[in-house]
Amino acid sequence: MTTPSPSTSVAGVRRARVVRIGRARLVLLIPGAFALLAGLDAALILLGMPAPVTTTRLPQVHGPLLVLGFVGTLVALERSVALARIVGYAAPLLLGLGAIALVTPLPITVGKALLAVGSAAFVVLYIPLWRRSRDVAVLVQVLGAVLATGGALLWLGGVDVPHLLPWLAGFVVLTIAGERLELARVAVLLAQAVRSFQVACAAFLLCVAASLLWPAVGYRLLGLSLLAIVLWLATYDVAKRTVRGTGLVRFSAVCLLIGYFWIGCAGTIWTLNGLVIDGAAYDAVIHAVFLGFTMSMIMAHASVILPAVLRRPLPYRPVFYLPALLLHASLLLRLLGGDAWGNSASWQWGGVFNVVALLLFVVMAAWSSIRGVPKRDRAS
Repeated sequence: MTTPSPSTSVAGVRRARVVRIGRARLVLLIPGAFALLAGLDAALILLGMPAPVTTTRLPQVHGPLLVLGFVGTLVALERSVALARIVGYAAPLLLGLGAIALVTPLPITVGKALLAVGSAAFVVLYIPLWRRSRDVAVLVQVLGAVLATGGALLWLGGVDVPHLLPWLAGFVVLTIAGERLELARVAVLLAQAVRSFQVACAAFLLCVAASLLWPAVGYRLLGLSLLAIVLWLATYDVAKRTVRGTGLVRFSAVCLLIGYFWIGCAGTIWTLNGLVIDGAAYDAVIHAVFLGFTMSMIMAHASVILPAVLRRPLPYRPVFYLPALLLHASLLLRLLGGDAWGNSASWQWGGVFNVVALLLFVVMAAWSSIRGVPKRDRAS
């Protein structure tokens, strides 16, 4: 009988530890995945289409489910991994539990309160991350978490969801903008470029508050400040160069650049229309931000973020272009044919294919992760 060498035993222990960590984080990610599925189910109900589950509450919590329940849990979990402390996992845990509570028979206030506490824990999570680097990029992400907390508290206090749109949009915009600043520094940004980024983000933060206090003027200023952030990203983001690459690098760049187009559309609508809390303009803004921009960013970074969180590879495959292109084509149909031209069939079917595109990406990502790294890539 062969006795394993010490090095083999250590390697086995390390592999087992990686598996345990990945499973523990998967448990925290499951509520976020649940929030995504519940939010997409609610989307079908709002579109007037058959849905697997039909309840009166789902349409009421559609937006917070997807933004705070899904995106919030995913981003908080990724930041918790970066912190590498057990206490950091309180934020994704509370956000995930809040998402689940929203769709149960529990009073809706329970879900709202859990999301508010989870968002506040998310802000606290950033404090040690900020102390590590005291970097502008981290500070901007902190401000994004502050906006998420503000939106959750306002919802808990009785403010209607349409009035929370600037706060929830601010959460995803500042979070992603901060992350893109970190990557833009690969190109060695000038101090003037970093200052202009700070000014644009600070103006956007102030305009979010102004949109609630003085909506007539605040929304137009919000749109202008958002366009300033888009202009900065379009000018300095490394995606402008990496789009000429191949494989995952090009796929991510394509998703990023198209996402910037959609967030620019939202900024333009706010600038031209001012306050929008219902109707076609509201539908266009909310889905340009949270589908065209946010989901495109998630697709762009999934092959990097999920392996870091779950300790399992998510290899890029060219077939990922299929759900990405379907998402943007169906969103164009929904916003142009439905919201702009008033064609109800375009609006409805565009929305249905939005749901199909997101589910297709989830299925393809799971399939790619299960299959693992292609043999040709292992050999290289």
